Amino acid sequence: MKIGLRFLLGAVLLGGAAAVAQAAEQFVPMLSFRVGPYAAGGSGIFGGYIDYLQLVNEKEGGVNGVKLTWEECETEYNNARGVECYERLKNKGGGASVVMPLSTGITYSLIDKVAADKIPLVTIGYGRTDAVDGRYFPWVFPMITTYWSQNTTMIKFIGQKEGGMDKLKDKKIVYLYHDSAYGKEGIAMMEEQAKRYGFLPTFIPVAHPGNEQQSQWLQIRQIRPDWVILWGWGVMNPTALKAAAKTGFPRDKMVGVWWSGAEEDTIPAGDAAKGFIAAGFNVAGQNYPVIADIQKFVYGKNKGNMEDKSRVGSVYYNRGVVYGIITVEAIRKAQDKYGKGKTLSSEQLRWGFENLAIDDKRLAALGATGFMPALKVSCADHEGSGKVRYQQWDGKQWKVITDWIDADREMVRARVESSAAAYGKEKGIQPRDCSKEG
Repeated sequence: MKIGLRFLLGAVLLGGAAAVAQAAEQFVPMLSFRVGPYAAGGSGIFGGYIDYLQLVNEKEGGVNGVKLTWEECETEYNNARGVECYERLKNKGGGASVVMPLSTGITYSLIDKVAADKIPLVTIGYGRTDAVDGRYFPWVFPMITTYWSQNTTMIKFIGQKEGGMDKLKDKKIVYLYHDSAYGKEGIAMMEEQAKRYGFLPTFIPVAHPGNEQQSQWLQIRQIRPDWVILWGWGVMNPTALKAAAKTGFPRDKMVGVWWSGAEEDTIPAGDAAKGFIAAGFNVAGQNYPVIADIQKFVYGKNKGNMEDKSRVGSVYYNRGVVYGIITVEAIRKAQDKYGKGKTLSSEQLRWGFENLAIDDKRLAALGATGFMPALKVSCADHEGSGKVRYQQWDGKQWKVITDWIDADREMVRARVESSAAAYGKEKGIQPRDCSKEG
């Protein structure tokens, strides 16, 4: 009898162990930065990203039963540390599913590595723009919209404010930019648009981290531009807004990149920020069902990632939620093909990103109508949208002032294909035949 009981107990224990061993998990490495001059952006976005993954675990039990797991590694927004974090995390948890480093510099450093390791590199709203051409960059996904697309919408927006694109001729536009790979990403497109529309650009760099801009604003005062495009990041943004106020340049003639358009950029500038305009591919606010669900299922269970709960619903936080939505929907898509309830390989998940489609109906189901644009990714187009909308700071909060504005897809695509082909030639890459992908 005792032998039988021992056998039965052993079988139960082994069965339980087997069940635990078979529990499917999907590992998402977090190359985050929560310290340094760019901590506000990093902490907000990765906080929203992690909270969305936690929401899916809490509300749905994971993606079709597959629990989402993650581990953070602090990059300090430093390229070398970003590569170190990538190497440290890429083989953990059964292997990295996807990498989102939130840094153009780190992205450039990882492009060759992810191709060799076969891990999708998703760069939502940053990174190398010509990687939109999936024929040459099968492992890189600059999704939703890119710097070049954003740049064309900026000029469209300014043209609208001036009364038409023909009114841009001889207008003086200063491009005040973070002196980094990120800041330089929009220069070529600005130059091309200047030739087309006849405006006069001036490119003025600001050294990292951006809290010293006296000479730059002296130059701007001498130029007396019609518009200033603020291509900033971190402490550079409130510093620029304060300097603009001090020199008397109107903030409603300043248009910021989407990395200049968050509460962390405007609140520190105080009254100097009022009237400032910025681009965005997501909006601020807690009045969205997806944010309400996070409040209920995540913060209601004391499992939220943000120490400062007031930041939930801010621009950067909501942007992190967008990152989470993209990641989870790509996992769902890949599971539809490779099997629901299973842990996916990074190669299988790459297929999910490349075939991702989030239409208005799906956004409604996710509680994210108006929260982000719809998108459809393909082999040749790893961007999938290109839409941007503009918001203005009223002194207390961001107010959306435009609908989604389409990029100049023809101009952007021509430059993308030319640049990607040059990259392919340099690297000896044979472009994929997208007609055979699916």
